[in-house]
Amino acid sequence: MNTQDWHPADIVAALHKQGTTVAALSRESGLSSSTLANVLKRAWPKGEWIIARRLNMHPAQIWPSRYFDMRGRMTERKPRNTPDWDELVSKDGYDI
Repeated sequence: MNTQDWHPADIVAALHKQGTTVAALSRESGLSSSTLANVLKRAWPKGEWIIARRLNMHPAQIWPSRYFDMRGRMTERKPRNTPDWDELVSKDGYDI
């Protein structure tokens, strides 16, 4: 397991390869154009999932320090106020 988080520039580059930007993805998600950029600097589960889903991966692959404890066990992190969250995540079928 890789324990080092992706560098913010690598996240931005990966989004560019998908044909989008952080600002555009933020707007697509119903957020202000600069809101999603916050996830590049600090933990925010909702934003992490928005970016990870666009990159077709689990956010733990991008930010392992935010999703694994000191013993290497995955911690549960999900956005608040998202009633259909468990259904959404189960559809993704990510296997970490």
